[in-house]
Amino acid sequence: MTGTVRRVLIVANRTAATERLLEAVRQRAQAGPAEFHLLVPATPRGLHRVVDPEVAGRQEAAAQLALALEPLREAVGADVSGHVGDADPMAAISDTLHEREIHEIIISTLPRRLSRWVHLDLPSKVRGLGKPVTHVEGERAPTEQVLLSGRAA
Repeated sequence: MTGTVRRVLIVANRTAATERLLEAVRQRAQAGPAEFHLLVPATPRGLHRVVDPEVAGRQEAAAQLALALEPLREAVGADVSGHVGDADPMAAISDTLHEREIHEIIISTLPRRLSRWVHLDLPSKVRGLGKPVTHVEGERAPTEQVLLSGRAA
């Protein structure tokens, strides 16, 4: 498939603008022609998971999307599209695969001990969809690092 543009789906939320993901995307962009699309699943928190999971978390996800698009564009040297998806990350990925032709997937999660997606075994489940998957275990999101450093005891 040399010379053919590959479509790469990036799946991330709180790690969408972290350096580890940006580096993985840079490396993929350098490996050959590719178009990138960022999917940010909505992530309801607290009672919103039960009360209104379809609506909750969308505003926060939209903010993450807006925060991440420019650094991703700089990393690949081209436009990166994106959208907010379903609160269930597997459903969000499946929906996106039905809407777009995707050749490979990069999933960025929080560190293993903090990541709900890792505990759900999302990278392995997505591999079951038959697409090559790269899993990037990110550091804490930049805003979380600032918040945590402000709590020093």
